[in-house]
Amino acid sequence: MSHASAGPLSSDEAAGIHILADLIGASRLDDPEHVEKVLRECVTAAGASLLYVYVHHFDRGEGVSGVAVLAESHISIHSWPEHRFAAIDIFMCGSAQPDKALPVLDAGFRPTEMVTRRFERGKGGLQGEIFESLDLLK
Repeated sequence: MSHASAGPLSSDEAAGIHILADLIGASRLDDPEHVEKVLRECVTAAGASLLYVYVHHFDRGEGVSGVAVLAESHISIHSWPEHRFAAIDIFMCGSAQPDKALPVLDAGFRPTEMVTRRFERGKGGLQGEIFESLDLLK
């Protein structure tokens, strides 16, 4: 993942693809074993290399937080089963294909709706938006 001597990214190349997915009306969000299984299936579907997976169940009937640490970055989930909602964060670089994890999430959690946003990280345009937002906070 590190290219310390390669220099800065050009304005037309991305460091990686970042997908944010909101699962609305989803099921099995309070089952830590199921959440881990789905995370592992996402890694396989995306062609990524799993380094470590950790899933924490807050309490019976409550949510789950989990992360799959990848050689290419990560996939994380935070769930609110009482609202049938989960927030998913997928970031991958290299030859991994994070978009291929989305059908796995759909099959695993059966949301009534999945809202996704896809970003190419490290490209000039996205950096400009971030800097503008940060300037508004001053």
